[in-house]
Amino acid sequence: MTQITTTNPATDETLTHYDVMSAEDSFRIVEASHAAFTDWKTTSHSERAKKLRDIAARLRDNADKFANLMTMEMGKLLRDGKMEVELCARIFEYTAENGPSELADEERKHTGGKKRGIVTYSPIGVIYSIQPWNFPLYQPVRVLAANLMAGNGVILKHASICTGSGLLLRDVCIEAGLPKGLFDVLVIDHDTSDKIIEHKLVRAVTMTGSDGAGQHIGQLAAKNLKKTVLELGSNDAYLVLDDADISLAVKTCVQGRLFNNGETCVSAKRFIVTEANYDAFVSAFVDAMKNVKMGDPMKDDTQLGPVSSKDQFDTLCEQVSKSVDGGADLLCGGKPPEGKGQYYPPTVLANCKPGTPAYDDELFGPVASIIRAKDDKDAMRIANDSRYGLGGGIFTKDEEKAIALARDHFDTGMVRINSFGTADPNMPFGGVKDSGYGREHGGFGMKEFVNAKAIYLP
Repeated sequence: MTQITTTNPATDETLTHYDVMSAEDSFRIVEASHAAFTDWKTTSHSERAKKLRDIAARLRDNADKFANLMTMEMGKLLRDGKMEVELCARIFEYTAENGPSELADEERKHTGGKKRGIVTYSPIGVIYSIQPWNFPLYQPVRVLAANLMAGNGVILKHASICTGSGLLLRDVCIEAGLPKGLFDVLVIDHDTSDKIIEHKLVRAVTMTGSDGAGQHIGQLAAKNLKKTVLELGSNDAYLVLDDADISLAVKTCVQGRLFNNGETCVSAKRFIVTEANYDAFVSAFVDAMKNVKMGDPMKDDTQLGPVSSKDQFDTLCEQVSKSVDGGADLLCGGKPPEGKGQYYPPTVLANCKPGTPAYDDELFGPVASIIRAKDDKDAMRIANDSRYGLGGGIFTKDEEKAIALARDHFDTGMVRINSFGTADPNMPFGGVKDSGYGREHGGFGMKEFVNAKAIYLP
């Protein structure tokens, strides 16, 4: 029987082996989720909200267990894992609090007449959730909370390296009283995953991952007339404009590049600095990156842990090498230490050129790409010179100017002004261009996979 093996990227030690499910066993899990859905869809919004609050409580009860497992499976700093659990608990609570009003029936009058109508947001069935490894709990939770509230069932295919985290989430949900089968986890290969997308009881697909994987999944789902939400890669640009506070920009950009070991879709990745501030920013930024403490992710004083796997480490090494060969200047880092673990040091590349990974692609790790701009207008042009459009940031002392740039010119789904962050339950999350489509959070995710049904009354 084929197995998945998980490995601790900090020590290279084997963690666990998991048997890969057959297509037949996977289909039975889908069928069980659909059966549970037929009951769940008739429950009231308030009943669903209570279950979500119960799950939030159980997540907090198991915070240490989740955090330890995430650190062992993909190298996340232990303290960041605990923050992730708390964020997930708050997502369940936000959804429980706001779901009943977001999904409530709406009464409408017919245009030009006295007849009435009702719009209902009705659940559609089993949602297939394909999620990556960089946030082993948060990624599946943001799909799960919204769709449980909407009345759907959810089947999760997690990234193989954090299989244990997915299974633990399922077990905690069952312990919290969620009907068995409504949410379950598939341990499967890519061929079986494609068959799940095609399964007649799967009504929609949501996926977070690379744009290449998103193209494959989106095409297969479209061929089977199934709606998708795709949150794909990005190389988010952070603009340091002429009037920026350089001290704030440097501090925030280092945090934005290294958070979660640099493995975040909305990490600050490209730093576009105007001529007026270029030398001062680069000097301070490189000094700050050099002073970052890399080491054991279990220790409180560690600032940077390993990347998630040997594959990810090798990819990062290749991307940096190609970027330097393509003309980028290596200002610090770039030389991994000897010994065990997939540790890649904080690295800064400057003068990054179009046609190289540091300019065009997503570097998923602690590598910063610095690009010089002539002025504010040129910085905005360079920021948008990307196939991606997930997030980005602007540093300027003129908030009104920043808002205007963000609203009218920044071609992304999210923009941070003089700050860095990842997600907030009350704000929409998603991108444009090759970063995908659809939205999660902010109430938007609860309506992605529902049937907006028109009921006409006399």
